[in-house]
Parts: sequence; structure tokens; C-alpha cells
Amino acid sequence: MSDSDFAYSTSLSMDSIKVIAESVGIAVLADDAAEELANDVTYRLKVIVQDAMKFMHHSKRQKLSISDIDHTLKLKSIEPQYGFIQSDSLPFRFASGGGREVYFTEEKEIDLSEILSAAPPKIPLDVSVRAHWLSVDGVQPTVPENPPPLSKEAQKLESVDPISKLNKPANKDAAGKPMCGKAARLKASESVHVKQLATHELSVEQQLYYKEITEACVGSDEGRRAEALQSLACDPGLHEMLPRMCTFISEGVKVNVVQNNLALLIYLMRMVKALLDNQSLYLEKYLHELIPSVATCIVSRQLCMRPEMDNHWALRDFAARLMSQICKTFNTSTNNLQTRVTRLFAKALQCPSQTNDESGVGPSMNTNMKESEKTPLASLYGAIQGLAELGPEVVKVFILPRVRWLGERLEGALSGAGGADRLAAGNLKHQLLKVLAPVVRQLRQPPDVYKMNTH
Repeated sequence: MSDSDFAYSTSLSMDSIKVIAESVGIAVLADDAAEELANDVTYRLKVIVQDAMKFMHHSKRQKLSISDIDHTLKLKSIEPQYGFIQSDSLPFRFASGGGREVYFTEEKEIDLSEILSAAPPKIPLDVSVRAHWLSVDGVQPTVPENPPPLSKEAQKLESVDPISKLNKPANKDAAGKPMCGKAARLKASESVHVKQLATHELSVEQQLYYKEITEACVGSDEGRRAEALQSLACDPGLHEMLPRMCTFISEGVKVNVVQNNLALLIYLMRMVKALLDNQSLYLEKYLHELIPSVATCIVSRQLCMRPEMDNHWALRDFAARLMSQICKTFNTSTNNLQTRVTRLFAKALQCPSQTNDESGVGPSMNTNMKESEKTPLASLYGAIQGLAELGPEVVKVFILPRVRWLGERLEGALSGAGGADRLAAGNLKHQLLKVLAPVVRQLRQPPDVYKMNTH
């Protein structure tokens, strides 16, 4: 390739500049001016094409597009050329005559009246972000961007019959092969229907929400924690994440009880409280994870590193109130939830049963006193607080008949020198006085006069 051909192929000629000048009304253009303009325009076009090729390479494409040119013009603070939106390159035509050789784009004559009467074309839009409300005052608005929330009835239907979500025929053979022999006779005599497992897959947005919520609920930022708990208590679209939330709470309690991390146990119980306060969630099918976690925070032997210093009693009180709320909300004649929870606290209390001996010191009491001595005072406190939250009838049946041996246990602990046991005995004594006072007041009408023997 000669130098003239190379120059012609990579630069704009003076003839092209003169043709362009004639198209804008400049009939005579000097050769010097045309050469200067050609050199300047050639330089600027090369810079634009080189930068446009950078956009093309970063986009992993082999073909230069009009959008690359537009991006280059925007990068140089030049307004892009509007109207060129076709994906293919502009077709250039070659024309020669009178000693001139130029390349041009074919432009047809346009009737201005048709343009004025036609609708304006749409301007190509850039990538943008559109905002919409996920929740307004705890209620999810019905906009196309939000999924329709499931009602409590729909959640209950899924819990009773998970296969209803799959929309698959139940009596369809998996392999689709004809059966013969023993298998055919077995199917004719007895048919077994196996329910398919319904999987709950979370979207990327739900996974991000779950990650942010769990990190905020157990994090150190009190402001973020309050916002996360408010979201758990009010957001109506949490039913798909509820199994993972309950598993997170259950596993978190297991780990932090072993590590005696009081702060994280309090944060996890706050999550349980927020889920219970959410009116749009159906929690009954997840009680098998929530109830053991709450009960652990009530009757566990040790919840903190320094029982004589840390206020783990507040956590036991709070968890007892949560257990009472669970029993009042979900107890039915079918599951007998309150009866089972009461039996659990009575077992943790390890009360010796009353016998026919009026003195209350029968063989059964003597046998179980050794077992009751093994129960930590903190666990006794939690069991009594849990029973007290279930109502005065429970206190009258399960706590009042055992006051005598509880008093003996407290007397031994208060007379000892141990700091933690002495503090626990003091709290347990205060709690017994608080719990038993209204029950005794109802059982013994005033004036309550005791006769005293004088010597």
C-alpha cells in the first residue's frame, strides 16, 4: 500500500471538506482553509473513534456501535447525536466525478408537513433506577412491583398440605413405564400416596433482606436493631423467610447458651417478640423451634459469664412473658400447648409430690428432696416465673403447695456464704412474695388472724 493510499484511507480529503462547505452555503473555499479543516476534523474524528473502540472492547464486542460513539461524546462533554438508533452501521456510498471521489450517506427528501403532523419520536432512555414503596405504615401497597402477600388462610393451607403449592398431579408415575407382575398386583391392592417436599426458594432481594435483618438484630448498633425489629413486627411479606428466621433463632440460642453470651440471647428473644407481634404471620408450624429456645432462656442453669453481676433475671422474666403470650395465642384443645408448657416448668421445678401425710413430710417428699437440691436456684426462679405468667390458677396448683420445701431451700442458701447462690436466693424469695401475695389474699379472707401460744 502506497503512502497516498494510506493517507487517503485514514484522513479526510480537501474535496470532502469542499463538498460539505457547498452543502452549507459556502460556494468557494480556499485550498489552504480546506486543508486546515480536513486535518483538524481528521484528528478529532480519530480521537472519537479511538475512545469509542475502548467502550467496544470493554463491552466484549467486536463491532463498533452507535452507542459507543454516543458514550464517547458524553465523556468529552459533547451532546450526542440523537436519532441514530439502528443497530447496524450507517451505509456510505461512493461517488466520483469531475476529478472528485467522496463517500456520503444517502439522504432522501423529506416532506416537512408529514413531519409536523406525525407524532414525536421516543427519545432513547438511559439506564435508570425506579423507586416504589415496599410498605406504607406496615401495609404492603398493591403495585405491580410488589408480590401479592399471602393471607393467614393461605399460609395455613400450605402448612396443612404442602403439596398444594407444587401443582403436580398426584397419581402420575415418576418413570411413566408400564408395571407388571408383583408391582402391578401391589398397586391394584394398595396404593400409597407420598407427599412431595415443597421447597421455598428465596430471591436475591429476600436473601439480602434476610442477611441485613439478622446482622442488624444481633449487631452492636442499637438504631439499626430497632429498625430491624420494627420491620419484623410490621412487614407483611415475611412468610417465605419465616422458616429461616426461626432456625436462626433456634441455632443462635443453642450456641450462645453454651457460650453464656447474655446480650445475644436478649437480642434473639427480641426477635421472637417481634415475630409474635406480626399479625400477618402464621407461627404455629414453627413452635417446635421457638418454644425450646424460649424455655431455654427461662430455666437454663447459667445464661451469663458472671451470674453474681449480670442481670440475667430480666432475660428470664422477658422470656417467661413470651412463653405466656405463645400459650395464650396458640393453645387449642388439640395441641394442649399450655398443659405441656406447664408440665415442662413443673418438671424443671422438680417439686416433691404431696402425700396423704398431713405433715407433708412423707416418703415421696423425702425421696424427691435430694433431686430438688440438685436444681440450681436460677432454674427454680425461671420455673416459678414461667408458672406465674400462666395465671393465678397455675400458681395456686403448682407453687403454693410447695412453699414449705422452697422456703427450706432458700433458708439454706441465704445462710450460706456463696455470693451467686445468696443473690439467687434473694431474687427467688422476692419473686415468691410477689407471686404468692395476690393468691393468698384471695384464699384467706380478712381479717387473717393467727393464734399464738404464749409461755
